[in-house]
Amino acid sequence: MHEKLERKTEESINKILEEGITTNNLDHLYKLTKINHIVKEDKNMNYGNYGNYYGRDEYETYDGYGARRRDSRGRYMARGYDMKYRGEEEMDRVANEYGRYMESRERYGAGDQETDKSFHYMVKALEDFIMVLKEEAETPQQKQQLTQALQNSMR
Repeated sequence: MHEKLERKTEESINKILEEGITTNNLDHLYKLTKINHIVKEDKNMNYGNYGNYYGRDEYETYDGYGARRRDSRGRYMARGYDMKYRGEEEMDRVANEYGRYMESRERYGAGDQETDKSFHYMVKALEDFIMVLKEEAETPQQKQQLTQALQNSMR
């Protein structure tokens, strides 16, 4: 499934690039690249012990009988993408990746290859969430507040 979706999104992206980027297709291009990025990350996440609890059906919100599904932490999943706020998916990824990192660190210890991979994916999820916050900042004051918070966190 991953390969087919990845191939189809790449074909669509290449078609847009061949035709030329315009204001009419820019949003579509953004969505395709985002989907492609998520598919590649999802494919890469299925290594080691992650395959045990990072199933492909995690994004499906209902089981076969119409009941709401629960995520890997037992929380009810959202009713659908349209019901979520922009950035909520990235924030959930940050929380999930942090949990995986801590589990890997407890299991393998600091400095282990699996722990380092977990840390990498956690930081990548955080970076994606920060990009959403940056896009959501509407005023110069909000942008400055975000910049200040990032600088404070590095002290």
